[in-house]
Parts: sequence; C-alpha cells; structure tokens
Amino acid sequence: MDAAVSPAPTVVAKIGAVLRALSTTDGDGATTSAVARRAGLTRPTAHRLLTDLADEGLVDRDDRTGRWQLGPELFLLGSVAAARYDVTDHAHDILADLAEQTGESAYLSALRGRETVCLSEVEGSFPLRSHVLHEGIRFPLGVASAGLAILSHLPTSEADDYLATADLTTRWGRSHSRRALRARVAATREHGYAVNPGLVVEGSWGVAAAVFDSAGRPRCALSLTGVRSRFTDARLPSLGRLLLDRAHLLGKRMP
Repeated sequence: MDAAVSPAPTVVAKIGAVLRALSTTDGDGATTSAVARRAGLTRPTAHRLLTDLADEGLVDRDDRTGRWQLGPELFLLGSVAAARYDVTDHAHDILADLAEQTGESAYLSALRGRETVCLSEVEGSFPLRSHVLHEGIRFPLGVASAGLAILSHLPTSEADDYLATADLTTRWGRSHSRRALRARVAATREHGYAVNPGLVVEGSWGVAAAVFDSAGRPRCALSLTGVRSRFTDARLPSLGRLLLDRAHLLGKRMP
C-alpha cells in the first residue's frame, strides 16, 4: 500500500507551520492569507494563531500594511539557542574548500523537525549553477540531496515512520512516492552519500553527505549542486567520497 492517513496537526504543529511560513517571507512580511496558504491552514485559523503569537511577541504586525513578520521575542530565543545549534561558523571553511576543489556550489543544511533548512552556502567557480538551493529555503526530508542523506541515516524506526506517513507526491510528483523514496534511501545507505538526479528541478543535480553529532544522529548535511553535465556517473563517486570526508570533519567540530 502506498497510501496512509496522516494524523490531524496539533496546535503546536500549526504554530510551527505559521512561524516557518513567516521565516520564508521577504523583508516586507506576509499577509494573513499568504501565511495561511503557506502553512496549509484556513485563513481564520491562521489569523487567530498570528494574533495570539503577537500577544507573546513572537510575531509582529505592521499597522500600516497589515503584514506579519517574525517578532522580537524570537530573536531573543534564537540568540540563546544559537550557542547550541548554530554550526555555520564551524562549516564555513569546509564549504569554501568544497567549492574550491570541485567548482560547484557548496551548502550546509540542517535538520529541523521533518524538514531541512539551508543555513549557509559558498558559490563555486563554474559559471553554470542550479539555483535550487539558497540560504533559508526549506525542503521536506527526502526532497533534495541533503534531506535524503539525513533521512537515510535516521534510526530505522524513525525513517520508516516518516516514509509511512509523509505524502510528497502532491507537490513534488510521483518521483517522490513512498516506493521511490524507499529505493533512494536504500541506495543512499549502500553508498553512504545521497544523489538527487534532477528531481526538484530538471537538470539540477545534487550530492550530499550527512553530518553526525556526538550521539551519532544525523544533524545536518553538506551538499554540492550543479548542472547535470558536471555530475556524470564517472564523477559522482569522487564527489560523494569528498563530501563524506568533509562531513566527518565537520561532525568532529560540532558541539
């Protein structure tokens, strides 16, 4: 069976969806309708949650435009959390080295719930780029090479639970069916690194390796992206080995 009924989202899940929706807006913020659409909620539900979050200082609303933005309290909470979770400082020289050695753009993406979020990037020297990844963009686990690398190295029970409940086909197409995801997870576990063969944007390929914390859990991933002509069958193994080596180095630096 390739179908499963997902449980109804909890209030906490809805709040998380609202905050993540706001995190992807530009500097002008987002309307209530836009937040509702991005979070997958009805407009009344989104408005109620936004109003409650504003009372706590977690979001802010421009009285002139009516647009919502992340609030000052989140900045304070984020400053406290950064000491434990921010790994970008540890990764910058590694990203720069990957970009220099390969000519491709290098990225650091972190696991956040059931998604990955791109935290940092260093552009490569090759003039053609895929432009799929950029700082702040989020993908569900299993979409893009970083999310596939992390999903494949979660404990088996967690990965199986995700694969049994996630439905990625509505937005990402049949190439992200549960059957297809399981096959790519198996291939990633066999090789150690993940490959995205142009499944997000045609012709844009990615390779990634998971980075493990001191407890042995995949916490983030290093990836390289570029055009298909640069990610040939002959070159992919060397890119994968390089990423695995640098991911191991970054893992040793993580708190």
